[in-house]
Amino acid sequence: MSDNKTSNDASSTDARQREMTRDGANPTASPAAAAAAAAPGPQASATERASTDAPSSASNVEPVDKAQARQDDAQQAAREARASSAQAAVREPHRTVAESKASLAENLESATEAEAASTNAHSAATDSPTGRTAPSPAVGFPPEIAEAPDFGKLNPPPLPATEQASAPPQPAYLKQSDSAWSVFGRIIAARARQIFDRAGQRITQRTLRIGVSARIFHPEPGAKGLRGKTLQYLEESIAHWVMSRDVLVFMIPTVGHQGMLHPSNIRLRDYAKHLDGLLLQGGADVSPQSYEEAATRPEWPGDRVRDMYELELLHEFVESGKPVLGVCRGCQLINVAFGGTLYGDIATDVPTAGIHVNEQYDQHRHSIRFPDGSTLVNMFPNQREAIVNSIHHQAVKTLGRDLNIEAVSASDGIIEAVRYRKSPFVVGVQWHPEFHRAGGAELLDCTPLLDTFLRVARETRF
Repeated sequence: MSDNKTSNDASSTDARQREMTRDGANPTASPAAAAAAAAPGPQASATERASTDAPSSASNVEPVDKAQARQDDAQQAAREARASSAQAAVREPHRTVAESKASLAENLESATEAEAASTNAHSAATDSPTGRTAPSPAVGFPPEIAEAPDFGKLNPPPLPATEQASAPPQPAYLKQSDSAWSVFGRIIAARARQIFDRAGQRITQRTLRIGVSARIFHPEPGAKGLRGKTLQYLEESIAHWVMSRDVLVFMIPTVGHQGMLHPSNIRLRDYAKHLDGLLLQGGADVSPQSYEEAATRPEWPGDRVRDMYELELLHEFVESGKPVLGVCRGCQLINVAFGGTLYGDIATDVPTAGIHVNEQYDQHRHSIRFPDGSTLVNMFPNQREAIVNSIHHQAVKTLGRDLNIEAVSASDGIIEAVRYRKSPFVVGVQWHPEFHRAGGAELLDCTPLLDTFLRVARETRF
């Protein structure tokens, strides 16, 4: 039985060889070699692989991208190699295991080589300086555009030839003539201005400091204790009136070194230098000797010591450009300081005058009016007459040089206010504004007078 099987196998083999010879195949080739020869290799082109026995069936379509075409060819060759191997295994089921393994190894090797060729083609297509896939020709764009635009790449417009050759321009905020030293100088100047501005702001925002001249109580002859000492003081209402505008008040004492128990080098000009304004308060009469008249009434000798002290203080503040406000006696002293004279007693010297003082003290009052050209009209708009208190028996007689009349008594024309026109603010009023209630229904509200005085003090504090 084995002999019959062997003869049958031999006859079958001879029949297959005769068929292969008739088809033009090599009769000596192995079945695996015949399968490999029947399958197209990886080197075959896409046209050759796509063609059949009839040459007219070959595709005439040209690949758009050569690199992509090469990759497709390699992948197609690998797929065809695997397919041919499977077909050979199906056609020849009687092949030995060794022959099948050899054929499969050859097909796998061919597929591996095809995949390697595909990978190399893909790498060649993607290896570019930017790491991107090589651009393909622009499809659907005008003829002058060779390739599709790359929107991920920054392409700034080229600079003109003149700018490419020259140095980069300076910033717009610099001048053409600027150098490192000029810029440094401007930086230092800016810092200096900043420092001065801050210092000026501190000065302007600093609380005002107003000096008030002192009233003087002289020792009484033969008195013991406190009455035997010289006292200097200020009236409470005058200090509170100024402090109502959040201002610091300093009483200025007399100074000197002759006969003093404790001499000092401080002078009144030092107060004028460090204070912002001066308020001359009321008190004793001005001595006739201060305006070069002989004392004809022993009952009214005045205070010569205080006159000398306040006249010096007034001149120091005027020379410093600081404002001065005189109240009652202060108004009379301003007139005397500029060469004017006074009535020693209004009732005696001007019999036709009204009453300007009586036992009611600050409760006595009369009306005043503001003449044409008076600056008080600006302080008290729409008010040409007002009611004020009256506590004085002396008054301005001869007006001093460079002084203007600011107010007069409505009944008798006695001067009630004066102003020195060569200074920012040197004003004297004959009434006592510190005794007027702010916003009072009857008496003149003198708050505008105080505010103007303090405003000028702030403006002239430098």
